[in-house]
Amino acid sequence: MSDAIRVSIPSGSDDRFSRLQLIGWWDQERLANSRALVIGAGALGNEILKNLALLGVGQVIVADLDLIENSNLSRSILYREADIGRAKAEVAAEKAREIYPGMQTRSFHGNIVYDLGLGVYRWADVILGGLDNREARVAINQAAARVEKPWIDGAIERLDGVARVFDPAVGPCYECTMSEVDWKMLEARRSCALLTRDEMEQGKVPTTPTTSSVIAGIQVQEAVKMLHGLDSLSGQGFVFDGTYHQSYLVSYSRNEDCPAHEAFEPIEVLDWRSDETTVGQLLERVCADLGPDAVIEFNQDLLESFTCTNCDEVQPYQSSLGQVTESDSRCPGCGAPRTPNFYHALGRDTSLLDATLESLGVPLWDILGGRQGTTFRYYELAGDRERFLGPLAETQEA
Repeated sequence: MSDAIRVSIPSGSDDRFSRLQLIGWWDQERLANSRALVIGAGALGNEILKNLALLGVGQVIVADLDLIENSNLSRSILYREADIGRAKAEVAAEKAREIYPGMQTRSFHGNIVYDLGLGVYRWADVILGGLDNREARVAINQAAARVEKPWIDGAIERLDGVARVFDPAVGPCYECTMSEVDWKMLEARRSCALLTRDEMEQGKVPTTPTTSSVIAGIQVQEAVKMLHGLDSLSGQGFVFDGTYHQSYLVSYSRNEDCPAHEAFEPIEVLDWRSDETTVGQLLERVCADLGPDAVIEFNQDLLESFTCTNCDEVQPYQSSLGQVTESDSRCPGCGAPRTPNFYHALGRDTSLLDATLESLGVPLWDILGGRQGTTFRYYELAGDRERFLGPLAETQEA
């Protein structure tokens, strides 16, 4: 946690948090100065945020892609009918502040798989996921592993749910729990990366607000234990059977061959902004550190162009996959689907040396890699931190 600006909590029997501080090990100042990243602002995310606010957690970033729909109102405590059509992340952040005005919040409305930079994960003391698909969980898992942070996953269906704690640095991660069927389903979804969200939806998961309350409660309780340095359910899952009100713990096994356990190190913090730094400038730094043949490696494939085989034309199209839809991929001339062309690394031979990192689709406040052979070095674009955090940046160390 940052020590630049710390929040002090008054004590006394009439204090807002006096009942909590009756717990012997409770440290309200620790919670007031803690930072949480909540990914997903649906049924689980609402309950997570409500609990974080009631407990007095000081700084929270809420990330979600979706807009509020009428069906959300039966499962999400923070939303009202007047909020329909607004971004879930924005409204959830606002309503959490209403519960606890001392909480500082920031919302991210976007695709967390492709457009949430690794610097945000590194900023957080605790990461909580309230998601409904494997692709997003894999993205969080990989990001958390790269910056060596544990994360707390929640999942609900019908009357049942599970809360799991993953710490890839020392134990099993989410990918270690995935079966061959899970991976096949994920690859099928990834093969449709350019489809619109409506075309990708394969049905809604049936859930209840009561099950959301149970699972989110366990998730936040684990977060509180983590923030206090207490033992958590690391490498385990709390399984809740809502039909018969039975619960039990399961333990997961670490797959030593799982690539998701690899951390990014060493990480150098650069006061550079993605909208000002060009590929050539970063490549010059990477080559100075690692050697003349070094390359920049990105965390996701970036879109370079579209090829229309009917028209025999290639259209340059720099973007992240999170910003591209199926309609974008259709040829403006003949209307046929075009083939997307991707890249994952750039070296001195690229034609994009003068392009800024942001123009290529690099997320705000990301951590990019440099590689020569088997030697790696990583660079955090910390100049984006204030742009992303807004008022929360005031609590960061200089």
